[in-house]
Amino acid sequence: MDDLDDSAKLTLQVADEEQGKRLDHLLAKHFPDISRSRIKALIVDGKVTVDGVVSKAPALRVKTVGAAVEMHVPPTVSVDLLPQDLPLDILYEDEHLIIINKAAGMVVHPAPGHPDGTLVNALLHHCGETLLGIGGERRPGIVHRLDKDTSGVMVAAKHQAAHEGLSALFAEHDLERTYQAVLWGAPSPTSGVVEGAIGRDRMNRKKMAVDLKHGKEAVTHYQVLKHLGLGATQVACTLETGRTHQIRVHMSAIGHSLMGDPLYGRASPARKARFTEEQQKAIAAFPRQALHAAVLGFVHPITKDFVRFESELPADMENLINALS
Repeated sequence: MDDLDDSAKLTLQVADEEQGKRLDHLLAKHFPDISRSRIKALIVDGKVTVDGVVSKAPALRVKTVGAAVEMHVPPTVSVDLLPQDLPLDILYEDEHLIIINKAAGMVVHPAPGHPDGTLVNALLHHCGETLLGIGGERRPGIVHRLDKDTSGVMVAAKHQAAHEGLSALFAEHDLERTYQAVLWGAPSPTSGVVEGAIGRDRMNRKKMAVDLKHGKEAVTHYQVLKHLGLGATQVACTLETGRTHQIRVHMSAIGHSLMGDPLYGRASPARKARFTEEQQKAIAAFPRQALHAAVLGFVHPITKDFVRFESELPADMENLINALS
């Protein structure tokens, strides 16, 4: 094995009751802080020896009692991203994960057009050495995203095991997610379920659309919380699935798009006419889609406790609601 001078060497000796166990299972049992996928990757990469002989087979049965197994874990590699001291509203933090109340206007991931100033840059600075690495890289584990102009609760993992646990929860939709939104018009009935598979809009690649043939299953529950005059409503939307732009697409599909939404939110002159001149000014001045991730609840991937986080409506949405009431 090469380049192991800076690696952490972890060792174990095979006990009587462990004879014949798989190599990857042995290592996972003795070193539970390292995820199974990471252990398998290290074995395949030639970083594990049995009695001094490199084994690249995770399924190898270790048949010798007393055999010495060594695993060399390379140091976490820093990613080529700039840690930046940006304002963060932290709702909760432990050694495994961090819960953020994301501000509207903050991009989650660096991308063309947004090389820095993102949530990832901010987390790299804030978490520092407590980021133990995702896939061997020192970076936060982002398992879900909020659009740039959507505010509210987000979770990020600090290490591989937490990242895998959170990813499984999101993949299985086994968590509580509730948003609040301001819609044009009033849905009827006042509570209901929108079911419509969502896929990329074939006419505009920047948009998503209900696509029953090619899209992915999407289910949104909505409940009207408050009627805002004759032309708008404040609603709560609870997700069973988590597709891109899901609430924005589903509410638009039932004829009640989000106020301020630049992609899906155009209102007819008749709807606008239901508001006073001052209210129309408030609507025109609102700078984003009126959507806020208000609640996130899930079973903590490490402690197995159920945790639930709430975020109050930001001032701009409160001001909009007050202006329309």
